[in-house]
Amino acid sequence: MKGKTANVFVYILLGMLILGLAGFGIGNFGGGITSMGRVGETEIDVNDYARALQQRLRSASQQAGRTVSVAEARETGLDRQVLVQVVASAALDEEARKRGISVGDARVAQAIRDMPAFQGLSGGFDRQAYEFTLEQNGLNPEGFERDVREGAARDLLQGAVIGGVAAPATFADTLIGFLAERRSFVWTPITASALAAAPADPGTETLRAFYDANPDQFEAPETRAITYVLLSPEMMRAEITLPEETLRRAYEDRIDEYVQPERRIVYRLVMPTQEAADQAMADLASGATTFDDLLAARGLDLEDIGLGEVARDDLPAAAADAVFGLEDTGDVGPIETDLGPAIYRVAAILNPREVPFEDVRDDLFEELALDEARRAVADEIEPLNDLVASGATLEEIAAETPAVLDTAEITPDLAEGIAAYPAFREAVQAQDVGDFPELIELDDGGVAALRVDEIRPPQVHPFEEIEADVRDAWIADATQKAVQAQAETVKALLDGGTRPASLGLSLQSEELTRDAFIAGVPQFFLPSVFEMQADGVWQIIEGPEASYLVRLDAILPPDETDPDVDFLTGLLQREADQGFAQDIFDAYATAVQAEAGLQLDQAAVNAVLSQLQ
Repeated sequence: MKGKTANVFVYILLGMLILGLAGFGIGNFGGGITSMGRVGETEIDVNDYARALQQRLRSASQQAGRTVSVAEARETGLDRQVLVQVVASAALDEEARKRGISVGDARVAQAIRDMPAFQGLSGGFDRQAYEFTLEQNGLNPEGFERDVREGAARDLLQGAVIGGVAAPATFADTLIGFLAERRSFVWTPITASALAAAPADPGTETLRAFYDANPDQFEAPETRAITYVLLSPEMMRAEITLPEETLRRAYEDRIDEYVQPERRIVYRLVMPTQEAADQAMADLASGATTFDDLLAARGLDLEDIGLGEVARDDLPAAAADAVFGLEDTGDVGPIETDLGPAIYRVAAILNPREVPFEDVRDDLFEELALDEARRAVADEIEPLNDLVASGATLEEIAAETPAVLDTAEITPDLAEGIAAYPAFREAVQAQDVGDFPELIELDDGGVAALRVDEIRPPQVHPFEEIEADVRDAWIADATQKAVQAQAETVKALLDGGTRPASLGLSLQSEELTRDAFIAGVPQFFLPSVFEMQADGVWQIIEGPEASYLVRLDAILPPDETDPDVDFLTGLLQREADQGFAQDIFDAYATAVQAEAGLQLDQAAVNAVLSQLQ
């Protein structure tokens, strides 16, 4: 919540206004409605809510890999979360207004100039791009600048509330004491190889008794016999043909992907004066200092000055000649720039690349053909919906559309074939015998509909059909019990003072934290060790394929000399500080809202949700 993370609410605002500039095309939601309520005397702009909700829907869709509808958002409460966020921002605006907190024009102008959305090809602020972008998204400079000013005021208010907030050091120390605590122990596995002989092959009578005693091991899960129709892009793909000129046009449209000039990974360190730049370059050349030393002296790191991968045309002429004049990586300068004299560092040289059309033709065809196939499927959705809604059977649907009719038997753990689609599996489990089919949208752009013909409950397979499986299960069970008995025998010998070497045991010594990894042992092995007492007594940890003899010798505190422990301590302290600060600020925002009073027009809220459907 401090420093770089101290701008939560102003980032929320800019997220709604700037990230939304990626092409939402937001107009005025609710027709003539401009306000959806107020906190105190501060109105809640209906468009702010619309933009915020649309941005959250977009983010949710990206995470889910499919379009998340407003209906789904309402079911999960996403719309209410966004509403709470917008109301909280309005409450803070009201508090800033009452306390007379604001920022000057210069700070607002600088904030806008720094926004990447409004920068031109030269990297500087472009007034025409600024006005055009706002106009395309239903905004105007006056309203946008007011929003930026209010966001900056909220930032000041937030800083005043949570400045200096820190969690007690004991909080992080307690956590690190748990996470980085170590165990010193020795262990050895007892496996089937330690047995004198494998279990004897049982007779039928023994197997039947084992079968009767363990019916759950031989039970078939619930099975749903279904009939379904499927129309997928892959099915339509075979019918797609594309002219050669279409493929070549796609290649030309993406020429920047296939033909790239030489690029270099470049960092630019702008110096305060020409004298400082000359001296720094001389010190670099003589070895009196390093580039990292120059950064440290300015309180910077590489990510603060990185230009990324640049081609010659991406740099001003003077810088391009110097940077691309180097035959190898290194430093060059000082070079005069718009920001002042600068030293450039070339960290890597990326050779030019040219991929001919013939090398990517097949890939382009597959991609474009699949896109065309998805559109072909989309064109069939409305006719399919009409047939489903009219009560047509799946057989009739398959006869009248390109969809293919098939049958399957689906169990809850099946995830292949048609059951590989999560949406299809969910629909199978949600439907019952006699339910009408519904159209299901699949994650590859396909559609399906299904009918549950029969539901067979879980049932135990007849013994005669699975006798071989029963034999395998009995042998595995008998072997595991024999291994456990052998482990108990060895433990007794060790407890009696017998040396491990005389028993042919090879002990492995460990000193590990609880998040360590030991290859070849079950995941529960190490957590079990951390539950043991350091009494030097041998204990047995049972596994599915082996038993493990373990002797815990010592419980050790975190290793203070380990740099990872020091890093984790700092990370935990920062996270705790942020958590404490966030809780305090949330409580403050809630109190401000309660004191100012909230009036909310649910009709306006509903108007936004309706127009976003």
